[in-house]
Amino acid sequence: MNDATFDLGTLKYDERGLVTVVVQDRMTGEIRMLAHATREALAQTLETKRATFWSRSRGALWVKGESSGHVIHVAEVWVDCDRDAVVYLADPHGPSCHTNAESCFFTRVDAGTREGGAAPMLLVLDRALAARASSSAGKSYTRSLLDGGATKIGAKIREEGDELARAIASESDENVIKESADVLYHLTVGLLHRGLTLRDVEVELARRFGVSGHEEKASRSPAT
Repeated sequence: MNDATFDLGTLKYDERGLVTVVVQDRMTGEIRMLAHATREALAQTLETKRATFWSRSRGALWVKGESSGHVIHVAEVWVDCDRDAVVYLADPHGPSCHTNAESCFFTRVDAGTREGGAAPMLLVLDRALAARASSSAGKSYTRSLLDGGATKIGAKIREEGDELARAIASESDENVIKESADVLYHLTVGLLHRGLTLRDVEVELARRFGVSGHEEKASRSPAT
């Protein structure tokens, strides 16, 4: 959505001239925060690519991160079917919540805990493995893999990759799913070993959209 192709005046603003804004990490799918915007705030977001809202308490525009430095760069803006709410698909830099939490949604209603916060499954996996990295090897398979280093982790990725390839060729859909889960788990451990996350991989996948697979491979530098 942008001013050149979408008329912001067609949105259904409430009696205060506001629409609800949901900020979503465009890579992980995590909901980072909820706020409100006027037509002016939306226009400024589209122009600057920085998440801009309307502060109901101050009665003024505010740009996320202007004081904290925790900016949110907006890649896309989407409107819902009723045209009374929008989504900022964004790249957050630093915590998005005023409490310094990554996301404002950190209290689970049916459990009352604040551990991890609301997150899509792959992000939950990333966080869970990072937490297990501090466990003892005797209690944590993840910790034992990390202790084994690149050699042990690499061997498991090759083993699980081969099992997945065989499942795709001649086994049930159930086994394909299970073996895929094993590959994803061990891949995530390998990334953790290198201090990387699945989000880093998602950023690279996003970069490749619109690029031929043959061209992308040909552009890579030789491995060092």
